[in-house]
Amino acid sequence: MDYLALPVARAVEGKVRVPASKSATNRALLLGALSPTAVEIVGPLESADTRALIGCLTAMGASFEPTAEGLAAKGPLHGRGEEQIVLDAAESGTAARFLAAVAAATPGSFMLTGSARLLERPIGELVSALVSAGAMISYAGAEGFLPLAIRGGFLRSGLIDVDASRSSQFVSALLLAGVAVEGGLEVRPTGPVASAPYVRTTLETLSAFGHRVSAGPVLRSARGASAVERYAPPGDYSSALPLLAAAGAAGGSVSVLGLAWPSHDADAQALPVLEGLGLKLRRVPGGICATGEPGKLAPIDVVATDFPDAVPTLAALAALAPGESRLAGIGHLRWKESDRVESLADLITRAGARAVAGREDLIVVGPVSAVAGGAVRLPTAGDHRIAMAAALLSLSVPGLLIENPDCVGKSYPDFFRDLESLVVRDG
Repeated sequence: MDYLALPVARAVEGKVRVPASKSATNRALLLGALSPTAVEIVGPLESADTRALIGCLTAMGASFEPTAEGLAAKGPLHGRGEEQIVLDAAESGTAARFLAAVAAATPGSFMLTGSARLLERPIGELVSALVSAGAMISYAGAEGFLPLAIRGGFLRSGLIDVDASRSSQFVSALLLAGVAVEGGLEVRPTGPVASAPYVRTTLETLSAFGHRVSAGPVLRSARGASAVERYAPPGDYSSALPLLAAAGAAGGSVSVLGLAWPSHDADAQALPVLEGLGLKLRRVPGGICATGEPGKLAPIDVVATDFPDAVPTLAALAALAPGESRLAGIGHLRWKESDRVESLADLITRAGARAVAGREDLIVVGPVSAVAGGAVRLPTAGDHRIAMAAALLSLSVPGLLIENPDCVGKSYPDFFRDLESLVVRDG
């Protein structure tokens, strides 16, 4: 589909169940593939990113069998002697970073690659950390980026320093690889960790799978004595936030089920920001209810470093609020599926508000004014989170067309269907 016309909503009302967390599902798929016995992953997310990771892990020897409630994942991982195995992570930065570390610990020969955009996303800090611990990795293209030629099985136990200022996934990748290394790994970030709460998600998932972990200035992970039989990923806050925010964009009340609150999820930290924008949030059985009133949004000034996937949603609502909003500490969003700082500035400007992309922040001045001269296409840069932000603007502003809406399949294939189930329109 080239574009999607999403007519303005009079309100939103109803309930929807959010899919399983992409972050937790990807970690569970990898840990299942490292398990010597089958682990049933209950209700995993099915998306382009998870399919890419499953394909790579299957190529490395893991099995994933359908069950009544999800997938039964089982290892071990292994190579094919001297034959090189191609690991195509497609668009998934998570898969690429995790696979780089785990392939370094797995005997065999691997070529890790991905889409054109993935080849532009940084991985050099992780490669340097792995090489310092004995990994045999060389760049098959530009230094610091995929593709990587990996001769696996040489990663050794011990302390690894890593610069994770551009991505917490570098830390998470090493912690997950600790399960595949005899004696485990100690990981010491050398400075600030971008999106640091995701490291806690990694530690919690490792622990849930029965592995040994510890937190602190030095993080540790090692294989546990016994494997678990079942694991159920929690609901995805990153995907839930646009649905909750719809109550602010259109007015009305939305209940999103499948969420625990309070939660250690990174994007759960954005809930108070939604309240600052003017939404009212309350717990309901099994989830969260958001209520909003048309014309009642307020500008925000927030440091959003720790909840990066929430930024597109927050920026879209800020564009509908009168006054100037600032989202700071978001320079690492330039290395996502798109340069999200620039993509959001372009999206919001096209929709009829003002936006200025800074090196580490985004200034948004709303509210959006009526679009003159007919339909306006909203660019999404092929980025699922930008498309979801565009949907919020379309609920409130007439004449907007969302380009490349199918890109939401990366994390939430049913997003537009679920959003439409909540929409109330005149006539």
